[in-house]
Amino acid sequence: MSASHHTKHKGDLGVLKAQIDLFEQGFTIFVPLTEHCPFDLVAYRDGEFRRIQVKYRTVDKYGKIDVKFSTCWTDKRGTHTVPIDKKEVDLYCIYCPDTDECYYLDPDKFRSNVSLRVETPKNNQLKRVKFAADYRGVP
Repeated sequence: MSASHHTKHKGDLGVLKAQIDLFEQGFTIFVPLTEHCPFDLVAYRDGEFRRIQVKYRTVDKYGKIDVKFSTCWTDKRGTHTVPIDKKEVDLYCIYCPDTDECYYLDPDKFRSNVSLRVETPKNNQLKRVKFAADYRGVP
């Protein structure tokens, strides 16, 4: 992989894994012809279209996957981060290479971010913990 486009390769891998996962769930996949859409894929099944934004996220040292519902880019004026327009995306698909799984989140059900637990917390807390395994498959 080229070091200069390392994050682009990760994103491409995430989109490819999402396409395979969605196909295995019975969806027909459509890919926008531009990179300037607020979503990466459109999935169609049973008369319903879903606009899907794909993110590549790894498990952190605490055993969780952090997801922010924002977009970020850099230009000559610096780095910019803005919240996503939740009206333009139906689902977030999080591809995690550590688990080799895709997790599906409805951004409307969360505020600006969410953490998905891959490992049980060290204090064994279960109340209000969102386990990644519970987000397998399109809801």
